[in-house]
Amino acid sequence: MSGWAVRATALREAMDDPACDPVKLDATYRQFRVVNRVVSGWRGVYRSRIRPLLSSAHDTRLLDIGSGGGDIARAIAGWARRDGLRLQVLAADPDPRAHAFATREPHPGVAYLRASASELAGAGERFDLVVSNHVLHHLEDLGGFLDECAPLAPRQLHGDIRRSRLAFGLYTVATLPVAGRSFLHGDGRASIRRSYTLDELRHAAPPGWHAESVRPFRVLLSRGLGAEGTA
Repeated sequence: MSGWAVRATALREAMDDPACDPVKLDATYRQFRVVNRVVSGWRGVYRSRIRPLLSSAHDTRLLDIGSGGGDIARAIAGWARRDGLRLQVLAADPDPRAHAFATREPHPGVAYLRASASELAGAGERFDLVVSNHVLHHLEDLGGFLDECAPLAPRQLHGDIRRSRLAFGLYTVATLPVAGRSFLHGDGRASIRRSYTLDELRHAAPPGWHAESVRPFRVLLSRGLGAEGTA
């Protein structure tokens, strides 16, 4: 495999095609729940970064932007509920197919909305915290997206894949059993190739953002959560 020194931004994911197979697309959203549970690291991020911000006495509003099938939003809401903390989560995604899939699974404390960050900001929506999962590597304009998110909340956490040959190889082997039945195998491989290394993310993020590795094959871009320095 060549070209690992730079992001493979020319690669496109099949599920981003509006005309892609809807059966395979639904299967992919269902499988995301398993993959994210194993590799996304949001349980640890919840414990260390999100839970300390929450209260049992008053509501906290969290926006999951680019929420896809909604599994991360539901997971965070569920963890907070089990901890006896009051959290209201809005799962927002501009893709009508993602929104349709997510709304099939109502969950306590989670609302769904078909909207982008710029639309929410323009409507005057404000939150205590914004999170996203696996959004950054899709973007053509990282700085523009972060600028759109900035007015939505003073604290932000954007988690994504960290590009590496080892991650690519392990993912390739792990997802072979579902290759052909969904987009998980091919699109995940493309996502890894499109993703940032830690140094790349540090250089790409605007001032005021902090980029770090939080576990193997993951990066976290944050703002307003006490990280020293800038990205």
